[in-house]
Amino acid sequence: MAAQQRHLINLLLEMVAQQQRDGSSKRRPDLKRRQLQTARVQRCTCFIAAAAANRAAIRGSLRQHREAGNNNGAAYTAASQIYSEPEFLKQVTSGALSKSWGKPNVFKHDRSPMFGNGLVMAEGDDWAHHRHIIVPAFSMKNLNGMQSLMVETTKNMLDEWKKLMDMEKHEIDVEKYITKNAAEIIAKASFGISQDDSKKVFEKLQAMQTMLFKSNRLVGVPFSKLLHLKKSQEAWKLGKEIDKLLLKIITSRKEKACMINGSDDDQQDLLSILLEGNQTQKKKLTTRELVDECKTFFFGGHETTALALTWSLLLLALHPEWQQVLREEIMEVSHGEPLDSTMLTKLTKMGWVFNETLRLYCPAPNAQRQAREDIKVGDTFIPKGTNMWIDIVAMHHDKALWGDDVHEFKPERFMESSHGGCMHRMGFMPFGFGGRLCVGRNLSITEYKIVLSLILQKFSFSISNSYLHSPTIMLTLKPSHGVPLIVHPI
Repeated sequence: MAAQQRHLINLLLEMVAQQQRDGSSKRRPDLKRRQLQTARVQRCTCFIAAAAANRAAIRGSLRQHREAGNNNGAAYTAASQIYSEPEFLKQVTSGALSKSWGKPNVFKHDRSPMFGNGLVMAEGDDWAHHRHIIVPAFSMKNLNGMQSLMVETTKNMLDEWKKLMDMEKHEIDVEKYITKNAAEIIAKASFGISQDDSKKVFEKLQAMQTMLFKSNRLVGVPFSKLLHLKKSQEAWKLGKEIDKLLLKIITSRKEKACMINGSDDDQQDLLSILLEGNQTQKKKLTTRELVDECKTFFFGGHETTALALTWSLLLLALHPEWQQVLREEIMEVSHGEPLDSTMLTKLTKMGWVFNETLRLYCPAPNAQRQAREDIKVGDTFIPKGTNMWIDIVAMHHDKALWGDDVHEFKPERFMESSHGGCMHRMGFMPFGFGGRLCVGRNLSITEYKIVLSLILQKFSFSISNSYLHSPTIMLTLKPSHGVPLIVHPI
């Protein structure tokens, strides 16, 4: 074991040296190169097809990686297997077998500063208990009550765009504005917190996301945190600072509810609904658990929608004919009146665009599960402790599932089916699968339709020559250099 650990450390040191050599040779492309890359973007609507093909090529291959653990004081090796076969996933996670899987221990530890033991990481009875309390907060009645807030916040963002255009500044990094807008919406809708507190939580979460990504590239490799020790420490420090901010908000809300006999009628946001629901349970969520759920709400509640909108704006910039299709649908449904909940459900073509965007640029590129016991499906045996990596990107770009036009932006593929004509129902899973489907998916689609409708009613846009296409995974699939578009008022 000592010899193996010395060998591993030598390998890690060599990787660090290689990273330094690679980093010293990296240069940001000059303007001419960026323009050439933009030209290629305009000729192809699917930018991650090559990466998906590479992932698909290694489908089902067994890989070994090191996972931090405790086995009589020693580190142990856990197998990881990559899957992107929908039928196998259906068999291995259906019925009684669904209870045989949990979240990988290594991810629960490494992502703890971001999610704690919130709904994303909870398992078994804890997960079922958390979900039972949380689900009512995302009812359509509550979501409908948030729509005016979404409209107000988005109009403020568009007013900022208009001011920039009045100064002849038509190039706008929409990713920056859309992400900030989504964070403000979830902060107000979920917690009713001030813009200043919202900004603090948002900035710290963004910084933590960056730190976690940079410090956990070798997730599960023993001693890998030593390669990014400072960033690992900073991530945990940021996590504690966010906990402190959210604890202050929760404590204040509890005190206010007590002062008015347990009712908080003037502030029925997601947090107040969560607190009220918790009071009716025999087994209540602890304050620590409430903080973890708030972090999960804040991150998950704004990140998925912001990315869906950002990638949609890029794709619509490349396909202006779809901008016009959506404008006509909005006018046909609303007749120029403000959109309400009934109208939103009638924006079917916008729903196609939403699904097609999530297919091409799924916010969660992969999902992970760990076998909690030995599992046998047909002739396949999966030992206890094996980590299963579900390659969602590969499935969403698999020609065998979607056809030869799999890499094209074609929202109409979702005209007849919510699965876009995919050959297997589990071939399209932007919000997860099985019992762990995202509880906030209705919130995401509601906000998406409101924000995109307001943008399309006021502006047209095209891709900027300064755009550099470089999607990167930082827990979610994000644009590395923003999404600058040329925006004009209609």
